[in-house]
Amino acid sequence: MKVIIAPAKIMKIDRDSFPVQSKPAFLAKTRILEKFLKSRSEDQLNTLWHTSKKVTEQSILQLRQMDLDHRLTTAILAFSGIQYQYMAPDLFTQPALDYIQQNLRILSGFYGMLRPFDGVCPYRLELNTKMIGFRDYSLYHFWGSAIADQLFEADNLVINLASKQYMRLIKPYLTDQRQMITIDFQELKNGRWKTVGVHAKMARGEMVRFIAERQIKKPAELQAFHDFEFKFTPEVSSQDHYVFRTNFDFTRR
Repeated sequence: MKVIIAPAKIMKIDRDSFPVQSKPAFLAKTRILEKFLKSRSEDQLNTLWHTSKKVTEQSILQLRQMDLDHRLTTAILAFSGIQYQYMAPDLFTQPALDYIQQNLRILSGFYGMLRPFDGVCPYRLELNTKMIGFRDYSLYHFWGSAIADQLFEADNLVINLASKQYMRLIKPYLTDQRQMITIDFQELKNGRWKTVGVHAKMARGEMVRFIAERQIKKPAELQAFHDFEFKFTPEVSSQDHYVFRTNFDFTRR
């Protein structure tokens, strides 16, 4: 059983907490993207990134300093968005750390797919970027089936804790022998059950920790998750879609 999550826009450098154990599996393809980005002018990068002047300047400096082989940060610490903050991998036990290296995969527009202890450097490249001037019109086309093929190479079951944007790297390549169970966290808003992005990211981070600390091997075991008072709701769930609902007041956090 593999678990997939999305990356985060915000990245940090931490070369001390965890040692790098491995290289990204698709590093050769990442070098193609690196070469393309470094060939772009400031105006062209601004068009690709659609960021503020300040963020663009920071990202250009980051790109100029990019070195895919040296002074790297482990992927699980490099991303510092909400999901990763609530996951809190720096507090994991050693068995949990071993578990995520084997079973957790981080999807990425730049790196394709990462193991938690792959060495990475900060980058800016959203998966839905319109790749103007590149050999492929989109990153979805660039990566094709490669990520899904490797993901399912040794396992026929994936637990999807990624966003819809990143799930699109996998979903088109599912087959009868490839099962993906999507986890959905919902709250009652104005009489309707909805997924609230920020709170879903918090719950996804907590669920990764829950899975890792319990060394979960069977999807049915996920149904015991109850952080933020989320409860598995079988009447609206299906074999490929697990729905968790809560009435938790997130303003208390």
